[in-house]
Order: sequence, then C-alpha cells, then structure tokens
Amino acid sequence: MLIGILQTGLAPDTLAAEMGDYPDMFARLLRDEGFTFRTYRVVDMEFPADVHECDGWLITGSRHGVYEDHPFIKPLEALIRTAYAEAVPLVGICFGHQIIAQALGGKVERYEKGWSVGPTDYDFNGETLTLNAWHRDQVVEKPAMADVVATNGFCENAALVYGDRAFTVQAHPEFKDEFVDGLIKTRGKGVVPDAVMQAAGARLGTPIHDQTIARRIADFFRTPRG
Repeated sequence: MLIGILQTGLAPDTLAAEMGDYPDMFARLLRDEGFTFRTYRVVDMEFPADVHECDGWLITGSRHGVYEDHPFIKPLEALIRTAYAEAVPLVGICFGHQIIAQALGGKVERYEKGWSVGPTDYDFNGETLTLNAWHRDQVVEKPAMADVVATNGFCENAALVYGDRAFTVQAHPEFKDEFVDGLIKTRGKGVVPDAVMQAAGARLGTPIHDQTIARRIADFFRTPRG
C-alpha cells in the first residue's frame, strides 16, 4: 500500500540533521506496517496530480496555522475534500488534524488557554494513552460528520474519525522525547511560556503509546472500502 505523505511544514534544520524531517519520522513510526511512502512537499506547492496517485494520504504537522494565508492552504483543502468524496483514506496529525477539520466544515482557532507541550494523557474511549503534544491551535468545532474518539480537559476534539474516510489526531505520535526536547530548545523560547516548557521537560521520559496509534493508523488505512 502506497501512502502519500503531504508535508506541510519543516522540522528545524538542527533537529532534522540529527533526527530527520517529518516524513522520516512517520516512516519510522509505521516501519513495521508494510507500507511504502512517497513525500509531497505541499508547503512548497508540490502536490499530487491526482488524488488516486497514492492509496492513502497522511498530512503532517506544521508550525503554520491552518487559518493563515499561505499559498498551499486552499489547494490542500481542495485535495482533502476530493479525497473525502472519493473515499481515499486520510490521516491527519496536528496541523493535518486541524486542516482536515477546517476543510470539511469545522473551526480551528488559536486556543485561548494556551499551549499543550510534551507527554500528555488522552482518553481514547475509556483507554488512557499518553502521546507527545506540541500545539496551541486546536479544533474548537468539529465537522458534523466527525465523531470524537479522544479527548482531555484541555483539548476536547483530540482525535476524530470521519467514518472510513479520515482519522485525525491532535497529538504527535511521530515525536520522540528527544525531538520534543529539541523543540523546547529551538522553537519554544519566547513563544511557549517557561512554566509550560518546564512542566513538559519534567514529564519527558514518561512512556508514550506511539505504537498503539501507529497500529490504529495502519488499521485505518487497511480498512476495506467499497
């Protein structure tokens, strides 16, 4: 199964040199699932010619906001709507989670209560899973066709399922602790409050359930569709 990775942002150069860019992280996360991958740097306006060019699409995180005026936003929303209409499965992570929601009628905002950073607990339908987070924006109104499958007290719409069409997660199952620590040191200062970064740093090393989400992503992609 060929998965197209739609890259919407770039990891900091110093971290990418050591740990790879976002597509590399997803390839590692899903390395045991038997997929092949093709990357499209949509952030640089590199788009597939057709929504059926790959068997499924995975939209990465980004430092950009989905509500910002970047050239790639509108064409990416159009691709999402086409994939959804034609039952080509979509997975969205962080920015990907948000832009799928926005493209399909939801609302994304810069959250008034601030940032979520580092190991964070989520209720996945009664099962507590810990994943690394790095976001201030979040989905504040989900699309009508989406069901909430994960939540916590800070992020109501932490994961959404759109039937067999899309599965999206606000957190970052692809982020290892080392990368979060690097983000704290490279992108956090002056942006994320010191107290939030200190609390996140104190939780680094908490076991995260990245492979649980990897299996759910893989199972979603492999779901039979008519």
